[in-house]
Amino acid sequence: MARSLNKVILIGNVGKDPNVRYTAKGDPVATFPLATSEVWRDKDGQLQERTDWHNIVAWRKLAEIIQELVKKGSRLFVEGRIQTRSFEDRAGEKRYITEIVAENMLILDTRSNNHRNSYDNAVSGNEVNSYSNNQTSSASVDKEDDLPF
Repeated sequence: MARSLNKVILIGNVGKDPNVRYTAKGDPVATFPLATSEVWRDKDGQLQERTDWHNIVAWRKLAEIIQELVKKGSRLFVEGRIQTRSFEDRAGEKRYITEIVAENMLILDTRSNNHRNSYDNAVSGNEVNSYSNNQTSSASVDKEDDLPF
């Protein structure tokens, strides 16, 4: 049986406030652009920079957390998988879009907002194990139960 791996890890800055919508079944879905940049010196010693934009999609609990905590400019670590899908535009043309379906996220910046003075939270799309105000917290999926030993 052929095996494959579809894993994406990105660290970048959010380009726009996340947009959260709800499916017909009521599941929240958050979408936002994430910018990653590469800096290098060319052969003449001049600094060069290239920015790539990634379409991020998050579902259910992770989407709710993103809606609450993530804003334009937030620095994020995003882990997920790449997905390409097609759709028909308003003119009836078939279009394709490539997205990163987020499975885990870590907020890398600290800043103030209405509910907390600072945070450094790891969150997962499957489960949030802990969260605390004004203190570093770690939340992740408990995968120890899945270990074969």
